[in-house]
Amino acid sequence: MGPKKPQIGTTGRRKTDNHSKGHTLPNGDGYDKGIRSGTAGPGLGVGGVGSGAAGGSLANAGQDKEELDAYNEPVKKVVVPENQLKLSPQELSEEFSRVLTANDPNVPNNISKYNYKERTYKVDPPGPGDHLHMHFCYDGSMMHKESEDAKTQTAFDQKYAEEEKEAHELGVQLAKEEAEAKGEKFNMAALSFESGKNQFNYSERAAQTFTNPLRIRTVETTPPPIVSYMATVTQFEIYDTFMEAYEQHQREQLQLQKVGQRKDKDEKDGAGATAGGDLSSAVSTTSAGTTVPNGGGIGKSNDMVHSFAMGKTLRIIERMVNQNTDDEIFSDLKYWEDASDQFREGEGSLLPLWRFSSDRAKKRQVTAVCWNPRFGDLFAVGFGSYDFLKQDSGVLCCFSLKNASHPEYTFITESGVMCLDFHPQHAALLAVGCYDGTVLVYDVRSKTNRPIYVATIKTGKHMDPVWQVIWQEEDLAKELNFYSISSDGRVANWILSKNELKMEPVMQLKLVAAAKDDPEDASISGLAGGCCFDFNRFSEHIFIIGTEEGKYTLCVGTLSMSELFCRVVPIGP
Repeated sequence: MGPKKPQIGTTGRRKTDNHSKGHTLPNGDGYDKGIRSGTAGPGLGVGGVGSGAAGGSLANAGQDKEELDAYNEPVKKVVVPENQLKLSPQELSEEFSRVLTANDPNVPNNISKYNYKERTYKVDPPGPGDHLHMHFCYDGSMMHKESEDAKTQTAFDQKYAEEEKEAHELGVQLAKEEAEAKGEKFNMAALSFESGKNQFNYSERAAQTFTNPLRIRTVETTPPPIVSYMATVTQFEIYDTFMEAYEQHQREQLQLQKVGQRKDKDEKDGAGATAGGDLSSAVSTTSAGTTVPNGGGIGKSNDMVHSFAMGKTLRIIERMVNQNTDDEIFSDLKYWEDASDQFREGEGSLLPLWRFSSDRAKKRQVTAVCWNPRFGDLFAVGFGSYDFLKQDSGVLCCFSLKNASHPEYTFITESGVMCLDFHPQHAALLAVGCYDGTVLVYDVRSKTNRPIYVATIKTGKHMDPVWQVIWQEEDLAKELNFYSISSDGRVANWILSKNELKMEPVMQLKLVAAAKDDPEDASISGLAGGCCFDFNRFSEHIFIIGTEEGKYTLCVGTLSMSELFCRVVPIGP
């Protein structure tokens, strides 16, 4: 071992240098210690070398650990708060069950239904099906194998497959026979039993859809208006509607037949004569006030001369002509003043402006006049007869100051008109009282000459002439109604229902007040004939009645369905 010291020292120096590079130790430190130890130098030198190598391996291990820690995720340290509740293991292992229920908060839970068995109302709580909302529903095509529909479908598929197989075998056999007859070789692959698409009806075409660009600006629209509508339908209303449509269809067919039989030359002559005639003869006024050209039927709907627009234009022109003709009268209506008024104090003068008349009202007396509450230039006139032994039909005319030459609306009644009144809110409704005790309600906008409500024996009516009718103010909680008074001594309330006019007797006018102690006088006393009545504008429960005996009666009460009473206070002579 002695002669090899330099080699060991050299080797120890090289490894010590490598170690010193890793730990920054002085070069040759281990080697110097080995030389100073004498004989033990090589061993110590080797030991020094070994110590340097071990230090280098520890340094490499520490560096590898740092590299591995850089790739690993950081460990989360759970910090327990100081105020956390501390539970025992038994409490931590305890299970709590939680049930989730799907309940709709909008479903009412206090609906009451009538139980016919117990004859009382009971609360019907909502069931599971009431809270169910169907967001998506899709009908599938799968069926249960054991169902009847599945068995039918399976049998059909099997039958179709067998028929297709037989057809295939038959086609192969025919193709083989045809090939043998021609002396050609039969090729099974050449046969194609698949039916392709028709090239005339199907073609491939590529299409590129348009990409809708995004828009940043927002758009806000006004929501559409909502209107609440409510109506009822009954069997008789449906029947009347179908019958009216059927009659209209029959009239149109009859008119078409008549027009088809005419010649083109006659139609042209008729159109020229109408165009060259008078304006009043070119149009005719219906009962509803709408002007319809004379001779204008379904067949002439395309004729401009006989169209509805032409009739409306002619009516406007007629009004313009009348206003130009009576220009002085219209000026006097607004600006006329009598110069003699300054010399006659307390006295006035009356200037007649127009004279209204109708050809249909000849030999009849004017029995009633009423202004329209909405249209200031429109008023209604009733024609009847005061010669009670010679009664004739009545006429109801509505005149306008814009056209004094002809009435706007004309209605014919079976009996003479004695009174009339316009509804204060619904200006088109006109109540009429007749001589025979009948009350009628007309809608002047209607295209027919018939009233919309008629009092009959079934619904109830007066037995004597009706002298006055008065509409009641419209109430949201009540139906349209009006009152009437007649010579039979009764005051009645008439209610306009959906299909008929209902009569509700209000009171009877006693002729003689019977004594309480003598019941025989009560049966002898008659009824006083009512002539007129009127309501107090400020107190609806106060009204006054005038009778044929010349007495006025003040009634304090209500003319309503719930309170059929009144306190009579005679104030007449």
